[in-house]
Amino acid sequence: MVPAGCGRPPGGRRRRWAWLPGLFLPLLLAGCQSGPPTATTTHKRVIVLGIDGMDPVLLARFVEEGRMPNFGRFMDEDHFRPLRTSTPPQSPVAWSSFITGMNPGGHGIFDFIHRDPATLSPYLSTSRSEEGAYALSMGSWRVPLSAGRVTLLRRGKAFWEILGGHGIPAAILRAPANFPPAGESGHQLSGMGTPDLQGTYGTFSFYTEDPDLPSGEVSGGKVIPLTVRNRSFQARIAGPPNPFRTDVEQAWTSFQGTVDPESRVVRIELGDRRFLLQEGIWSQWIEVEFELVPLLHSVRGICRFYLKQAAPRLQIYVTPVNIHPSHPALPISHPADYSHELCEQIGLYSTLGIPEDTKALSSGILDEEEFLQQADSVFEEELRMLETGLRDFREGLFFFYLGRLDQLSHMFWSAMDPRHPGFQPDSPHAATIPDTYLEMDRVLGRVLEEVDDRTTLLVMSDHGFAPFYRAFHLNTWLRQQGYITVLQGSEEGMLRNVDWSRTRAYGFGFNGLYLNLYGREPRGIVRRGAEEEALLQEIQTRLLELRDPESGEAVLARVHRPDSIYSGPRRREGPDLVLGYHRGYRASWETTLGRFPETVLEDNLDKWSGDHLIHADAVPGILISNRKIRLEKPGLTDLAPTILAEFGLPPEPAMVGRPLF
Repeated sequence: MVPAGCGRPPGGRRRRWAWLPGLFLPLLLAGCQSGPPTATTTHKRVIVLGIDGMDPVLLARFVEEGRMPNFGRFMDEDHFRPLRTSTPPQSPVAWSSFITGMNPGGHGIFDFIHRDPATLSPYLSTSRSEEGAYALSMGSWRVPLSAGRVTLLRRGKAFWEILGGHGIPAAILRAPANFPPAGESGHQLSGMGTPDLQGTYGTFSFYTEDPDLPSGEVSGGKVIPLTVRNRSFQARIAGPPNPFRTDVEQAWTSFQGTVDPESRVVRIELGDRRFLLQEGIWSQWIEVEFELVPLLHSVRGICRFYLKQAAPRLQIYVTPVNIHPSHPALPISHPADYSHELCEQIGLYSTLGIPEDTKALSSGILDEEEFLQQADSVFEEELRMLETGLRDFREGLFFFYLGRLDQLSHMFWSAMDPRHPGFQPDSPHAATIPDTYLEMDRVLGRVLEEVDDRTTLLVMSDHGFAPFYRAFHLNTWLRQQGYITVLQGSEEGMLRNVDWSRTRAYGFGFNGLYLNLYGREPRGIVRRGAEEEALLQEIQTRLLELRDPESGEAVLARVHRPDSIYSGPRRREGPDLVLGYHRGYRASWETTLGRFPETVLEDNLDKWSGDHLIHADAVPGILISNRKIRLEKPGLTDLAPTILAEFGLPPEPAMVGRPLF
């Protein structure tokens, strides 16, 4: 029996994207996809379990306490090593290094956020969408005449592409920095970096009739006012941009509801679907459809509803609208119907790159229990997907990614750390992170059931974890030091209020600092050569001398020049200085948004209380194998050459790592 919502896409087994010509983010074509190459018979098997954010210090502690017996089997010097992470230790940077065997100078991913140097416009670092070049306008309608596309910006070959070229089968489930899926090899489902249907990393909707909650945009979502009359209301869900219209920016779908305050339920009508919401209980995945051209073109997505409160003031949370796994508007898998095949086996599942809605928790829209309920349901989907993947795995490579530990470590670090400014002694969630490590141990136990004498097992994390006590406002510091001049009374955000004729440097992204270079930035004033070198040296020295006035501690542990840490043809496409913070410090959210708070340093009281965007030596990941590890200090870039070597293949010339064994 096919699970509800997972019916076969129209048009047969192989879907093509040609029915969506000209759609821009998130409805751009990626072209048709062909099937995987024919595999040669091999008896070799490699299983790679990627656990985002597993920290070697915490792991060792819980193993010593006897709480993680499956990891404990490998905690000796032959089978366990801390794993050197990327610089900076950001997830898209680290996973790109793992996938390609190159550092950012080769694969070109330097941060979560990049900027176009010609315009200083920000964009997500791992993928880019482009509208079709030609279109015909007819009144309020626009007819695309050429196809748009979405492009993976990570450079270099993924190791599974190389395996596929030699006929070795591979299953790559939820790999980060792999949207759209790389190449034409293996079975792939994209992971972190996959957008929602609006083209963002995740935009939730919160509907409320509470007048005390201000409407409009909040971090990660929108608060939408509701009017309830005679116990009924109407509302809309935002969908993708509509490239067929010139008079509206995006498509919408409407729903209506009836409130029963005595029973604490709400009856929802959405298209031809009817369902009940019960207060405090998450709905199943609900299919939504957005009409772009009447009777001709529509796009499907899925979302979940949560009735936070039926009375006295109605409050309904709706997750970001995910790309529908059986009717994907964007290429989220290879072959194209692989996401649908998974849906047939495990039911509807989240396709968003980071499905746990941490922003809703930070914004106070969801409380800790509500957030954990959502995160638990995501984890249940992942476990079903893992079980399906292991069941189908016979030979070649199997990779599976788990992001749960990373997200819960971000949100619940303060619950277990008395030094954190947000620590609450009576927090009911002090054991959330330790318990999540135990869950990972149980996952490893299940994977070990599939490991035989022809199977190499690698368990790895992209980075470790650290507390986030104090936020550093880099652009405020640059302003105070005279490197940035701000226009008074102008619009603030993304550096729009900067006087570039008197600005020599600016912060952008989480770990980057750029000079306002003449000939590179649109209004650059710093000349290349001696002036550039002197300015870099001056800023580097001042940052390393910077002390926190409250503690006297240094804020920065490392300030890197790109040429000292990167190799490859793209090493100068990133920041001019890469900042590595001391443990406990991190760039503020305002730094990434190009804003200028009054103070340089302040306590971090956000729910997002743990982090890893500091200097790489302070947050190594973990590496475990059932084979003896011979490299003394292995790094992420060593894993792709290792996987290739397990199948008797040499590393690509651009790879900088070495095999582990």
